[in-house]
Amino acid sequence: MNTLLIIIFVIAYAAIAFEHPLKVNKSAPALIGAGLLWTIYATYTGHVAEQLNESLSSIAQIVFFLMGAMAIVEVVDAHDGFDIITDRIKTKKMTTLLWLISFVTFFLSAALDNLTTTIVMLSVNRRLLGRREDRLFAAGIIVIAANAGGAWSPIGDVTTTMLWIGGQITALAIIKGLFIPSLVNLMVPLTVVSYMYRGKSIVSPDRLADNSGEYVTTKFERSFMFFAGIGLLCAVPVFKTLTHLPPFMGVLFALGILWLIGELIHGKKQEQDKHYLTLGAALQRIDISSLVFFIGILLAVATLEHSHILASLAQWLDKTVGNQAMIVFIFGLASAIVDNVPLVAASMGMYSLADFPTDAFLWEFLAYAAGTGGSILIIGSAAGVAAMGIEKIEFFWYVRKISFLALIGYIVGAISYILLR
Repeated sequence: MNTLLIIIFVIAYAAIAFEHPLKVNKSAPALIGAGLLWTIYATYTGHVAEQLNESLSSIAQIVFFLMGAMAIVEVVDAHDGFDIITDRIKTKKMTTLLWLISFVTFFLSAALDNLTTTIVMLSVNRRLLGRREDRLFAAGIIVIAANAGGAWSPIGDVTTTMLWIGGQITALAIIKGLFIPSLVNLMVPLTVVSYMYRGKSIVSPDRLADNSGEYVTTKFERSFMFFAGIGLLCAVPVFKTLTHLPPFMGVLFALGILWLIGELIHGKKQEQDKHYLTLGAALQRIDISSLVFFIGILLAVATLEHSHILASLAQWLDKTVGNQAMIVFIFGLASAIVDNVPLVAASMGMYSLADFPTDAFLWEFLAYAAGTGGSILIIGSAAGVAAMGIEKIEFFWYVRKISFLALIGYIVGAISYILLR
């Protein structure tokens, strides 16, 4: 049975990794793989209802959390709240702009998530840079900054969120443990880039007429919804610490508060004027296919955990490689080729909390490696795939221009974490 499960998982995984050449959305093979794996597992073992319910409970928490966070970001974006960032960047020097964009991305990614932040900052990027080569290069740096920023925050990257919800890490410990290594991960490429772009000026894009459409918001509405949305998202870790409730409860609570705020602000408007700005409309615009993908791949990985395949793999790695830090370092490099969500899900199944308690070296270093290792290739992270689609970045252009920068940042950041730990 185990051999058959592994073969099906590898085929499904390959289909996910080659999503773009195959022109098949990764959600489809993830769901088909999950269905086949659980069918085979149930056929061979009999009743699996209890194991399936256990897996479904943990997966549902992640999905509800992501759904709530994505909806909050959507409603802030609908109010043009992110213009608050755009309007404050005035520099004409390329190196200064890259540092500004990188640090805004780094900290915004920690408060939101790396995928959403990448999309927002690519929009900022387009408004500030007119030359395509400069814009592509800045997009590559944004991917590195978004992934580095997401790694040290419990809500900044889906893999860190998975570890947080699973009890492998706590919010305060991951911030204290990974902030400096993640910052090093960004600073090393930025230092190299500063030398490469020294003395270069920005070529601003041509300003086009305002085509923002009929949904116009006031300055007060933009500012209020921006700070309310970001503030509520940042309060989620505090909510979990104080109440000991799962994070998805905190984000759903925040969603309800922001929904009420929106209804009060737009209460006097006509229905057709306020509909686009409501959280009800924002829920319709969130990326459901990404949520479905997470459901499929996490269900698929759960079968490998329950069938003890992951435990056997952990034992093999311990005997073959031996060094725990090196094993996790390899996981990080692997996340540049394959999606880091199943890698982290697999790791959570390979190692138990009994052997590696909450906030152990393994879990913190795994959060760093999986979060930042994906920057090495553009297909290695959700942020990279988003940049690839929005800016039409070619795979081998990224390899030539960005991959080495991301690699040295990853290595030096990993070394700094090990030395600090």
